[in-house]
Amino acid sequence: MLNSHRLCRPFSRLIDQQKKDSNLVKFKIPGKLGGRNLNPIPLPHRTILDPRGQDLDYVNVAHSHLVHSDWAKLDKLAPNLTPFRVKHILLKIQKDFFPLNSSTGLCDSSSRVFDSLFKTYAHMRKLRNATDTFCQTKDYGFLPTVESCNAYLSALMNLNRADIVLAFYKELQRSRISPNVYTLNIFVNALCKLGKLEKAVEVFGEMENMGCAPTVASYNTLIAGHCNQGLLSAAMKLKNSMEKNGLIPNNITFNTLIHGFCKEGKLHEANKLFSEMCGMGVSPSTVTYNTLIQGYSQVGSVEMGSRLFEEMSRNAVKTDILTYNALILGLCTEGKTKKAAYLVKELDSKKLIPNSSTFSALISGQCTRKNSDRAFQLYKSMIRCGCHPNEDTFKMLISTFCMNEDFDGAVQVVREMLERSMSPDSAILSELCHRLRQCGREKLVMELCKDIEARRLMPEGFEESRGILA
Repeated sequence: MLNSHRLCRPFSRLIDQQKKDSNLVKFKIPGKLGGRNLNPIPLPHRTILDPRGQDLDYVNVAHSHLVHSDWAKLDKLAPNLTPFRVKHILLKIQKDFFPLNSSTGLCDSSSRVFDSLFKTYAHMRKLRNATDTFCQTKDYGFLPTVESCNAYLSALMNLNRADIVLAFYKELQRSRISPNVYTLNIFVNALCKLGKLEKAVEVFGEMENMGCAPTVASYNTLIAGHCNQGLLSAAMKLKNSMEKNGLIPNNITFNTLIHGFCKEGKLHEANKLFSEMCGMGVSPSTVTYNTLIQGYSQVGSVEMGSRLFEEMSRNAVKTDILTYNALILGLCTEGKTKKAAYLVKELDSKKLIPNSSTFSALISGQCTRKNSDRAFQLYKSMIRCGCHPNEDTFKMLISTFCMNEDFDGAVQVVREMLERSMSPDSAILSELCHRLRQCGREKLVMELCKDIEARRLMPEGFEESRGILA
């Protein structure tokens, strides 16, 4: 039997911290210094039953998708994948792609079978199975290809497991599996996600020495890492360096930079990049326009956002719900609720469905106008449409009711929060209780606080403030 509990210490320590993660199994990497296993375990040869009925149908369909690298269709089959079915899919692959050895009459394909299985599990995001296969591959004296390892690293990033990416990259180094540019791009991305920007820059600088010239994707990854930390000057320097090295910035490069500047409220710089982008013949996408429209709306320049919206129509760039939400929020922030309502009516003709952000924007508009009753009606519509309000929406509603001295309405909103197991904001709740006491409604305060305590939703800091305001 394969001993699957011999672990590489540095790698296993990290995985041991993730035992509660339902998507990952503890890595079982053989405890050797690196490279191939010098004492591989003999491959087992066993007879297994032939598949029948649904098993046979599944194997044939999955095999067809696998042969054609149709990962999207394979994803749909993933929930019904069993060890029995896996074995027969591999047997079919073996017969299709790996011929018999003319001298022994046996199929000399074990390493490729293991590699195909590892890659398939990675693409299907069955990381427990992929991990086991990686370990078994090494225990049997084989090494997976870098392409299969990249598929696994990519799956980890898609599941926001940058920490595991770093650990697995170290395992690749110990196993002497040479990375390619795609591997290094994922590694740099993981470092950026974890806030290890200096290390990411260091790895990026070593890429040439490792025989992997940075690509546009490499630069984009590092630019995104700098933008996420607000280091916009460094991000622009990377763009300039990219161009000096003969690489042309693409849509992702510009979108990343424009988003970075918009997030910091630097719309002038964002607009300059937009102009440069158009001048270079890089077509702005829906994402580009949405980012700028949202940026202008947030700084109170809804007129510029509306111009960009009109430009999208002229240039036949598709609008989506995010486009409309950005404009609606901008209009509502300025109290222009009628114009916002007109845009909402337009959604139906565009076959777009209002979401939580749409309703939150409309509610904020009514709150800006201190129209608490209309805001609460919109909240009710939001619930009927199956959208979920967030804490900010509730906070706006309670504050508006309090400003209008409609304390019964404010209490009703608090009870709506409690029904959704959401804890009210401490400061808002303190203010509400204080105003209720001033109106001589101590009994209602006691009932409300008792209900909140019974549901264990009392906000932190409220106990202290309750004593001060009493």
